[in-house]
Amino acid sequence: MPKPSSSKNPVDLRADALDTIAAVLPMERRDELAELLTDQDVETLRHLVNEGMGENTLRALTSDLAYLQAWSLAATGASLPWPAPEAMLLKFVAHHLWDPARRADDPSHGMPADVESSLRDQRFLKVVGPHAADTVRRRLATWSTLTKWRGLTGNFTSPALKSAIRLAVRATPRPRKRKSAKAVTGDVLAKMLATCATGSLRDLRDRAILMVAFASGGRRRSEIAGLRLEQLVVEAAIEVADGPALPSLAIHLGRTKTSGADHDEIVYLTGRPVEALNAWLEAAKIDGGVVFRKVDRWGNVSKRALEPSAINAIVKQRAEMAGLEPGEFSAHGLRSGYLTEAANRGIPLPEAMEQSRHRSVQQASSYYNNATRRSGRAARML
Repeated sequence: MPKPSSSKNPVDLRADALDTIAAVLPMERRDELAELLTDQDVETLRHLVNEGMGENTLRALTSDLAYLQAWSLAATGASLPWPAPEAMLLKFVAHHLWDPARRADDPSHGMPADVESSLRDQRFLKVVGPHAADTVRRRLATWSTLTKWRGLTGNFTSPALKSAIRLAVRATPRPRKRKSAKAVTGDVLAKMLATCATGSLRDLRDRAILMVAFASGGRRRSEIAGLRLEQLVVEAAIEVADGPALPSLAIHLGRTKTSGADHDEIVYLTGRPVEALNAWLEAAKIDGGVVFRKVDRWGNVSKRALEPSAINAIVKQRAEMAGLEPGEFSAHGLRSGYLTEAANRGIPLPEAMEQSRHRSVQQASSYYNNATRRSGRAARML
């Protein structure tokens, strides 16, 4: 018989509270979060869920908060202070942005060994060496945001902190890496799709995932994993001069990472991607709920949605099956590949951005610029 709630300890009560917002949090680590986070942390997260903050933003925020709490406990023996003193913010920078060459001569430089060991044991620390500057800035920004939500003022804009980050980044240069080393352009996608030819449920699903994710503008893996049948609206077929009409479908994305809170983003599919999607839905007998689901080794279709990480795994698996290097491709390669392919085919940037839903012309145009530079006259002087 379960204990009455009044007899539960604080950790159990926090775990129960986290259950109420399970849909938007990394709940495979619920018990760890209940141990790390304070009652006020959990209440803040519940408030943000009720306020309608985006799921991906909440997951990232929760992940950062859990890391910060774990680091604080390991580094100081206490939970995060609110507001954090400037000295603690500087300590965070010193522990995460350091010079490997100096570390070789001075073992005390950078993150202390006991702090590093604690974070690794808890699976919070995976990188070897200093963190990426963007990761440190993002976690400080999370810390700052949470401080403001508590009605407090922090020292996150202090000259000393800005100077420390700037000097640390200069001392620990790290080349910026793309989320996917190579873009999944049309030729690469064709090779991946060729591995989905057996007609099995898994092949039908993966073919639909690859085609829908690419053709809908390079959708993010979370958007594909969370896609529901209710978001799909059949549109009038597209008439073409030299063949049968092409099936058309609208995908109502709702609020996305780059859209406003009340804006319903819509993208369209036409032709083969619609056919691939319909083939999967019919074979898997899906008439509601999530579109892309787990398929076990016996061909049984689960009612549960794929995790966003599974979309990444599918891209890598299909790359390997196609004889490509899986380490060079990821789910983000479908997003960068869509814009790169659009550039290669001479599709105007504004038209491609309507489908990709990029808000930043600078970011989207970088793919166009790369494609143009590779094939342009300036790269063919000899």
